[in-house]
Amino acid sequence: MSVFANALKQLKQAASYAKIPSAIIEQLKKPERILQFSFPVTMDNSEVRVFEGYRVQYSSARGPYKGGLRYHPQTNLDEVKALAFWMAVKCAVVGIPLGGAKGGITVDPKKLSEAELEKLTRAFTRKLVPFIGPEQDVPAPDVNTTPQIMAWVRDEYERVVGKKVPGVVTGKPLNFGGSQGRTPATAQGGMYVLEELIGKLKLKTKQITVAVQGMGNVGGIMAQLLHQAGYHVVAMSDSKGGIYNPKGLDVPAVERFKKQTGSLKNFPGAKPVTNAQLLELPVTILIPAALENQITGKNAGRIKAKVVFELANGPTTPEADVKLAKRKVIVVPDVLANAGGVTVSYFELVQNIQQYYWNEREVIAKLKPIMVTAFRQIWQRAEQLKVPLRTAAYVIALERIGQAIEARGKY
Repeated sequence: MSVFANALKQLKQAASYAKIPSAIIEQLKKPERILQFSFPVTMDNSEVRVFEGYRVQYSSARGPYKGGLRYHPQTNLDEVKALAFWMAVKCAVVGIPLGGAKGGITVDPKKLSEAELEKLTRAFTRKLVPFIGPEQDVPAPDVNTTPQIMAWVRDEYERVVGKKVPGVVTGKPLNFGGSQGRTPATAQGGMYVLEELIGKLKLKTKQITVAVQGMGNVGGIMAQLLHQAGYHVVAMSDSKGGIYNPKGLDVPAVERFKKQTGSLKNFPGAKPVTNAQLLELPVTILIPAALENQITGKNAGRIKAKVVFELANGPTTPEADVKLAKRKVIVVPDVLANAGGVTVSYFELVQNIQQYYWNEREVIAKLKPIMVTAFRQIWQRAEQLKVPLRTAAYVIALERIGQAIEARGKY
């Protein structure tokens, strides 16, 4: 099943509980605007290649569109539509005044030189210029995009419009309008939510084992935060595969090893596992922090974790959700678990508009109450309705989006 079809299933599941008109649910089944571009880029060898890029602007009911740009060989319109929908839900879940969007280019950026990557980014940005801006649509980093890429987007946008617009994107370098605390924000926000969950379940930190799938900015930083807090991180993986030691991994040593060798292969004191095997390890908490559709109807019955904590977007399919719920596995949904990133992106946009910047301590201090409040509201709604946390999160988000649509009137 397509990723967007999964998203619509999640929408349908929550719609029966949300107190909003059915016409608004119908409206939310489709994005407000779909942009699709093809554009040429001259490569280092003078060959001209044509790339395909997308931007889906899903909902602006609560504010300007907001969502990342990803560079990945499997990026397609179906995926981008789903991610844009989830962004609209995510922003509503944590109560920030933004809508949802997503974009990307079908490309393997690892096969491009830095010069080619910059040309690609600037060409894509020129296509996006009429449709983005701090009061219209604010892109950000996502899979395989970086603060440097966001700096190129900002610079190219400013060249075209002829003025300084620091808030056109978020996730920028600190010396170019970025926010303190943005890089660790997704993982840090996840930690705040996880600590609240551990409190609700009355689990003891030293007895908790964790497997983390993905070692990017999110998964890698989350593993470090967990290790520092005293949790036993027993498995980690990147796109090439993973490692497992039931007694626990030295996370800083794993990070150093990957930097030195480029992979986790042959890390001493641990046995190799595939990404699929990592998902099925006997751990307390499983953290998928890579790509979509990792836990499906086929492998959900073999998940041994008590908690699935979604730091990736859409790692669990609706079929898997049903099976996990029957087995009393708690799934903390992506729209809550990884919302720290977009929350600090919102902080960056606010700082850009005000031209007044906060230090990292101030940023983190503002992030924690937002994440904690969102978790507590979702937990309470889940108990009231006797539904999984994902359904409760969607109910809250749909009601907030629906109320904004109704407030705008019918014309």
